[in-house]
Amino acid sequence: MSDARRVVIVGAGPAGVRAAETLVAAGVKPVVLDENARWGGQIYRQPPLQGNFRRSKKALYGFEAHKAEALHTTMAALLPHLDYRPDTLAWACEPGRLDTLHAGREISVPFSHLIIASGATDRVLPVPGWTLPGVYTLGAAQVALKAQGCAIGQRVVLAGTGPLLYLVAYQYVKAGAQVMAVLDTSPLSRQIAAAPKLARLPSTFAKGLYYVGWLTLRGVRIERDVMLTGIHGEQGEQGVSAIEWRANRAGSGTRTETLACDALGIGFGLKPETQLADLAGCRFRFDAQNRCWLPELDAAGRSSVRGIYLAGDGAGIAGADAAELAGRRAALALLDDLGIAHPRGPGMRDAATLERSLQRIGVFRAGLETAFAPPAHCASQWPDGMTVCRCEEVDAGTLRRCIRAGEANEINRLKALTRVGMGRCQGRMCGEAALTLLADETGRPLEAVGRLRSQPPVKPIPLSPALYADGVAAIPEEARDE
Repeated sequence: MSDARRVVIVGAGPAGVRAAETLVAAGVKPVVLDENARWGGQIYRQPPLQGNFRRSKKALYGFEAHKAEALHTTMAALLPHLDYRPDTLAWACEPGRLDTLHAGREISVPFSHLIIASGATDRVLPVPGWTLPGVYTLGAAQVALKAQGCAIGQRVVLAGTGPLLYLVAYQYVKAGAQVMAVLDTSPLSRQIAAAPKLARLPSTFAKGLYYVGWLTLRGVRIERDVMLTGIHGEQGEQGVSAIEWRANRAGSGTRTETLACDALGIGFGLKPETQLADLAGCRFRFDAQNRCWLPELDAAGRSSVRGIYLAGDGAGIAGADAAELAGRRAALALLDDLGIAHPRGPGMRDAATLERSLQRIGVFRAGLETAFAPPAHCASQWPDGMTVCRCEEVDAGTLRRCIRAGEANEINRLKALTRVGMGRCQGRMCGEAALTLLADETGRPLEAVGRLRSQPPVKPIPLSPALYADGVAAIPEEARDE
């Protein structure tokens, strides 16, 4: 491909792989940047090639084993026809160029057209004690199982809300781990109310019901409509020792319970990874369903910036099936913009069919958000001494004092004054909590308190001699000392 037409895809999960497949079928050879060592993304994550454990795809992916196999096989066949760069972090984006890091060296990757398929991350809302050793996100608990072949503990509790909560519990018990309980902050009544929308995808809905029934039959305790009030334990080797919650029981009121455990997986659904789109200059809008700011897109995945497209969960949480469809649709839009005919053949669908399928999944997704909404007004229960930003060690009391003093009523102002969101995670872990607390303290909706602006690097990069070439720092010229 000539420099005048250089297509780059960020991400080799379901969206990125299907986008690459569509482009290759049309005669375009894209560059595919993958932060992981092997393609598949989070949902179809592959164990390391040199790993010391072997598990079948059926064991790793359950009902989705055939989809994982299809995606892995497709990408393997595509490798001779694209420029695949694994273990490559895209840490900054500016007009026509990505800054990446591979093997400790900074590499600039120019592009004329860019598909961002960056996926999602866990939505984290803190609980007193959440910084203790032994507390993981649900996504991290799943990575440990898929990539390292191990559980996060011997007596595991999984807590929060969302379909991932039950999926991880199922995968853990299936693998032989001991799951002491599943603590869901969403009430069963809300999940029942969402059933008509969930029934729009009956096979997917049935799998969710199966997970719950399967866990129940194996004696896993499932509690709904709970409020997580504390994680007990000590810093050091011991870490987590118990989880405490308040349960609303019909006819008996509210009571506090404590359950011994040595590890906790916690998460409140997923949120899109949008940092690269932000750095690329894309316009954003607040999406009430996803409870966050998302890039403005047309039905095909085009952003407000010419030549930049988004697909998959990085554009809005919709799941792996939707990501595959959206990856194909974004690739077709890119081909249209290049004046290249759409490919024909097995597996290739026209744009209208893809959009209809995505709309149907969208109804189902709205049902999921109704069934598993994050707990409302939880910030009012957070004690002042609870850490909100663990990178910069900022607690809830510091944020409240700043807000109540009238010094900040917008999230980036709060960030500037307290350093919340300025650490290694760049707000991934603490941003949701800071926004929630700010909205609670000011009595305003989330969309009214602003959006955390992204800054490069979007993820930590080393400052080491390996970043230097020929005595010149391999970082943007404007960032160098003169």
